[in-house]
Amino acid sequence: MQLHKLLNSYVINAFKSCDLADFPTLLYPASKAEFGHYQINGAMGAAKALKTNPRVLAERIVSHLMPLKDAGMVNAIEIVGAGFINIVLSGEFLSQQALDILQDDRLGIAKQSRQIIPIDYPSANLAKEMHVGHLRASIIGDALNRVLRFLGHDAFSQDHVGDWGTQFGMLITYMVETEKVGQSQVALADLEGFYRNAKKRFEESEEFANTARSYVVLLQKGDEKVLALWRRFVQVSQKHCLEVYQKLGLLVDASNLQGESSYNDDLQTTVDELIQQGIAVDSDGAKVVFLDEIRDKNGQPTPFIIQKSDGGFLYSTTDLACIRYRVRQLKADRILYVVDVRQSLHFKELFTTARQAGFAPEEVSLEHVAFGTMMGKDGKPFKTREGNTVKLIDLLNEAIQRAKELVCAKNSDLTAEEIKTISHAIGISSIKYADLSKNRTSDYVFNWESMLSFEGNTAPYLQYAYTRIHSLLLKGGQTLESDLDSRIYAHEKEEQNLLCLLLQFEDIILSVAKDCMPHYLANYLFQLATQFSKFYEKFPILKAQNDIRKSRLQIARLTAKTLKLGMNMLGLEVLDKM
Repeated sequence: MQLHKLLNSYVINAFKSCDLADFPTLLYPASKAEFGHYQINGAMGAAKALKTNPRVLAERIVSHLMPLKDAGMVNAIEIVGAGFINIVLSGEFLSQQALDILQDDRLGIAKQSRQIIPIDYPSANLAKEMHVGHLRASIIGDALNRVLRFLGHDAFSQDHVGDWGTQFGMLITYMVETEKVGQSQVALADLEGFYRNAKKRFEESEEFANTARSYVVLLQKGDEKVLALWRRFVQVSQKHCLEVYQKLGLLVDASNLQGESSYNDDLQTTVDELIQQGIAVDSDGAKVVFLDEIRDKNGQPTPFIIQKSDGGFLYSTTDLACIRYRVRQLKADRILYVVDVRQSLHFKELFTTARQAGFAPEEVSLEHVAFGTMMGKDGKPFKTREGNTVKLIDLLNEAIQRAKELVCAKNSDLTAEEIKTISHAIGISSIKYADLSKNRTSDYVFNWESMLSFEGNTAPYLQYAYTRIHSLLLKGGQTLESDLDSRIYAHEKEEQNLLCLLLQFEDIILSVAKDCMPHYLANYLFQLATQFSKFYEKFPILKAQNDIRKSRLQIARLTAKTLKLGMNMLGLEVLDKM
């Protein structure tokens, strides 16, 4: 249920009844320790504007909040201080609402009106192996994909892989060179080495560079021999990417790959359309959109180049063609671009141009879901000790190995198969959660020790919290799917705090979907696990008697179901045993 929305609706109606509809209201938790206590802040500002006594105005508002008491939702509505209004939820209301959502597979979360939402992630570069620079886009994009799907939207990855352009002319030239000495297939097995060697040849040999440029022209013209070489390279590269996606547990497969090359036939059409509308103009032979909405420090319109003077196209052209495709062909309602914050200006220019051209009408939401950089302990972008970029597959394998060492040290009774399963779940989930628990717009420091810890705000802590509750339920003769055989009581403060937190789950999920901020959910789950731990420490559930024991088992069951569903939406693996 949307607890905050429900309470706020009563507050808004009370303000309207007092002819205060034009004044902003704010309903927020009155105390971090008391989850069922809310404060209304709005009477003070309204009283100041109307030049009236704030307490007198607050009394008027409270008189219109009585339906909250009549409905049994609150125990008390109080005026405190100069004119603040406090609301205290009732245990009976919390108990009944918790009982209702416990009986629902979706925990009371309604599906939204369906939207078509392509999400641009992970967008790897097929010229070389995936590295840590692709990690944040992969993790954040996938969490948003899962949340939006759960809410009933047609959300899916549109993996805008880099599979076109000058670099492929360079790679094809090197492929031809190595093929002559029978080394091409061997070299392709090491994409990173292949790319490095090709780039070295491109920089050192003018003849090689000229040949590479000629291959780009032939590639763009659709020369079959060159396309055949290009397809070989792309096939090997895609295979590598899909293996990484699978290991990382992404909702991305071959059907989601939509490379830059897929828009090649539409690039000139895109440019022509902009010229015909008078949006793009000729500037020294290049085709440029001058954006009055985005000006430089000298007040000059920003130039957005869409075609070079030699007729070549740029990322800007491909991205515009991509928007046209997603809106006109996919019928997108909302398009999310999960891309590094350093591309913010590009997306601002891109979206402005797309709006002007009508490629994306105002009712289609274009959103740059920007994220910061993953840093090493030295405060610099994460690298190997040698200063090289870390391959993503190596990072994932190391996470699994480190998790395996922890698992073996913690539980020596596990079978080899259990160790393998648990190690993979902890290792991959730890990397994901270390990212998702941070505000995506911030840089964050990658630290093996903290992310794999069973204490603090980590994936292992959440996974272990769930397994403990799962074990508790089994001992109490319950499972997550058990039939409800008792009502829920919330006589104690700790029970009310936990239930109130559980009832905020839908508000959190909707906020994640709206703001594209997965850390809202991550931090909520950590808070929930921590709150349950406090509750369980004070009230040993299995030692309670009769109806109280049954009630507290139901609270435990609702907590476990919420943790499991929340972790699934973040792409974390849930374990019954650790």
